[in-house]
Amino acid sequence: MINHLPITVPFTCEIMSDYLYNKPFRLKNILENKDLLEAELGKSISQNLQLIIFTRFGEHRHNRNFGCEIWDLDFELIVSETIWEERFRQSLLRSITDYELRIYQVEVEIKMSEVEQTFSVRNVTEIKKKVDITIRGKINATGEKYFFNTGLFLSPLSS
Repeated sequence: MINHLPITVPFTCEIMSDYLYNKPFRLKNILENKDLLEAELGKSISQNLQLIIFTRFGEHRHNRNFGCEIWDLDFELIVSETIWEERFRQSLLRSITDYELRIYQVEVEIKMSEVEQTFSVRNVTEIKKKVDITIRGKINATGEKYFFNTGLFLSPLSS
């Protein structure tokens, strides 16, 4: 049995451990008394950013402010893409500034587009809204440039 496991979750603690664990955690390793897989700093930051993006405000039971507004905006009627993009950008920037303290000089870029998908088996064409998210910053520990990019499809939200 493991008596002490130094797992630190960045968004719930102000003091961070030297250990950065790969997500998702493989709990089977703990039960078999093996070490959890560690992640390098850049990957750990990216995983935390993904967690921020995919967490709805109020969903995290220990911190109701963790997450971003994408879930509230996803089903909102988009009257102006520019206003929608800016509202999401500001929400994400606030959350990153509050919950990813390992990067600074953070810039967030949001770009919405329409993507057409054709499913030949069903002979159906589908048009979905796609949101491209680009995050740039610098890593506190090293001063290195940091870059993160992902794309999400809206209604229903998917990656």
